[in-house]
Amino acid sequence: MIQDSAAPRPSGALVPDLVTISLPAAGAYLSVLRTATAGLAARLDFTLDEIEDLRIAVDEACAMLLSQALPGADLDCRFELGADTMAVSVAVLTQDGLEPSRDTFAWTVLSALAGEVDAEADVDQRVTIRLRKRRGAAATG
Repeated sequence: MIQDSAAPRPSGALVPDLVTISLPAAGAYLSVLRTATAGLAARLDFTLDEIEDLRIAVDEACAMLLSQALPGADLDCRFELGADTMAVSVAVLTQDGLEPSRDTFAWTVLSALAGEVDAEADVDQRVTIRLRKRRGAAATG
């Protein structure tokens, strides 16, 4: 299921575009998310390098989650598109409800590619990884 929405606020300003994708939590479907990530980042005029970084970051975040996903669970991905920022969250119901370890090589790579990275687990054992990348961040930071 794919949804896209942008709604005006009472002040007339638009809220960021929101795109959600829900698909089976299986590696065979990750190409759909990589393609969506690239297309949405291109829409925000990210550079080719930034687009590739985001594609790899989303893929890595999903791989971290798929390793602990419940059989038959769905992977839910949410893209929030701002003027110069893309925020991505990927979530799945897991067997143990544990957040990914932040002291691994995979987490370090994820942080380097995305800029801002966080994770959380809720009481239903749904684990979410959030990424935020700003356009041009490498040039300014």
